Amino acid sequence: MTTTAVALAGAWPVDLDGGVRPAVVEADQAGGDLAARHGVPHSPGLLDVAAAARRAQPGSLLGAASNLPIGVRAVLAPAGAGQCREAVRLLEEDRGRTLRGGPEDRGSVVVDVGRVESLTSGLVALADAVVLVCRAGVDSLAHVLAFREALPAWDQRRVVLAVVGPCPYRVAEVGAAVGVERVVVLPWAPRSAAVLSGAAVPRRLRGSGWRPSALASAAARLAELLAEAGIRSEDLVGSGR
Repeated sequence: MTTTAVALAGAWPVDLDGGVRPAVVEADQAGGDLAARHGVPHSPGLLDVAAAARRAQPGSLLGAASNLPIGVRAVLAPAGAGQCREAVRLLEEDRGRTLRGGPEDRGSVVVDVGRVESLTSGLVALADAVVLVCRAGVDSLAHVLAFREALPAWDQRRVVLAVVGPCPYRVAEVGAAVGVERVVVLPWAPRSAAVLSGAAVPRRLRGSGWRPSALASAAARLAELLAEAGIRSEDLVGSGR
């Protein structure tokens, strides 16, 4: 889920938000990974954003963001699950106000919430569009079907499914089977994923954007599907299972 969230932010088409790429917010209650993966401090980060949720004016979300070596802005979480759970609880009570940032903030927000059990509670319920990330197996797709059936008809339209390949089914077949209109297949790309995870040295990612790759193209398509689902530049996006 975290790799998909970072890929989405890195490949965000420049015309969707006027040239502003999204900021990734690690809000996984199990703890954060990006700080350790990329060798950067997690402070300022998620704990600072959660503390700001107690204030009348939360201020700039981007003030708590760090620049990862791959050119993606991210609000990083500590590795400790206890601290992350409390931070996420405060953000849930805040009803997404702090995650939307102040008037000086521009662009969309991609929130990585890790594994989820419901699309109708927590930060996911506050999202304007939800990306469900799953593998292509029948068991994983069955979970997606259960999630989709639990949603009212209106909420179903805000769900986008990202299937991590290799996928033996056509996109249309997957969509028809699970009842999700917008589906994209993300290729199994170990080299690109290693760069996103900090395990490989990035090349030509900073500033000028991604080199053309199958994963980058698929992530850009995912962003376009989010736009079709009604996401706007000030929207909050949840990254799911």
